[in-house]
Amino acid sequence: MENTSPRRGFPLYFAVLCLVPALAVRVTGSHPTPETGLLLFGVAVLASSFILTWAAEVAQLDISGGLALALVALIAVLPEYAVDAYFAFHAGSEPSYVGLATANMTGANRLLLGVAWPMVLFAAWWAARREGQRATSIELEPDNRTEIGFLLIACIVAFALPFLGSIATWFGLLLASWFVFYMVRVARKDPEEPHLIGTAAWIAERPERARRGQVLAMFLLATISILLCAEPFAHSLVDTGTQLGIDKFFLVQWVAPFASEAPEFVIVVLLALRGNAPSGMSALVSSKVNQWTLLIGTLPIAYGLGGGSWAGLPLGARQKEEVLLTAAQSLFGVALLLKLRFPQWGALSLLGLFLVQFAWHDTTGHYVMTGVYLALSFVLLVRDRASVGGIVSAPFRSATPVREMNS
Repeated sequence: MENTSPRRGFPLYFAVLCLVPALAVRVTGSHPTPETGLLLFGVAVLASSFILTWAAEVAQLDISGGLALALVALIAVLPEYAVDAYFAFHAGSEPSYVGLATANMTGANRLLLGVAWPMVLFAAWWAARREGQRATSIELEPDNRTEIGFLLIACIVAFALPFLGSIATWFGLLLASWFVFYMVRVARKDPEEPHLIGTAAWIAERPERARRGQVLAMFLLATISILLCAEPFAHSLVDTGTQLGIDKFFLVQWVAPFASEAPEFVIVVLLALRGNAPSGMSALVSSKVNQWTLLIGTLPIAYGLGGGSWAGLPLGARQKEEVLLTAAQSLFGVALLLKLRFPQWGALSLLGLFLVQFAWHDTTGHYVMTGVYLALSFVLLVRDRASVGGIVSAPFRSATPVREMNS
């Protein structure tokens, strides 16, 4: 670990200071204009992302890197949970919100794969270029088979949703249980010595008890800030877009998720720019696992609490198309990682296909793009069939201690 000076703590102090205006607005119950809210809450979400990144890096000294990144991924997508739960809850008493809840969920999932995954590789390429090197792919660790295996099984199961005609409560509980099992599995991995620089290294130099207390405080501060600021940030963005005449469904499916996913985007790009692109990809895979399990699983519960049927959140024809397309895109993303390598052509394919389906969003476009994703997935699954067994069985195998793997 490299030597640091107290001045390296300035970024942390500055990030905490950036939270103050937004938190003051929330505590006092003030109602700023959409433009002002967009600025205040946007800065707070960005600052929280930095605090989370530093906390996650230092936390790897005490817990497994996989668990640390899983916790960061869970906290970073809390804004999406808050926004989507809001729509699902109100759908219980207002039927017009039913389609919005599904739109927000599918939009968030497709943004994560279509934009965030390529962003990590492009950030890694930029970081390598500054060092006079080349980065045409991101190489993942053997331990990442666990996350990929959980995601692959969740993707396959999710294809049942359009045929069920709803996100049934029992199905949601099944997905939520799968997420709990995932967290238990990644928690069993041993911690390892991370390479820390800058602010994270400065925090890590503190005595063990003080360091752990500060990391816990940072996690709590970032979590509370995200929970308090994410929803008003998304609403400020939507209200600003409405003032500009942008369609409400478009805002809910794409603009609001982009706002609520902002912490995740910032965290993984920061990791990649610091030369830790594999951790960035691991965090994104973990985010996809919890979005495709816990997020979907909470929707029928929020719907029931809001006065809707406890049988589940209904899916109309449009929602079935959206879920099917999202599942197909997810399967393609997993298929790209079967050999524990995220290639440049895969990043470009995800981004290019996302832009096409983003522009071509009628029923024909949905089914054509679903077919394209499924065809590409089939080709990759056949090509890399030797890796499929190891990926599928990874969630059920005993964890290999990190120290043994590195010896």
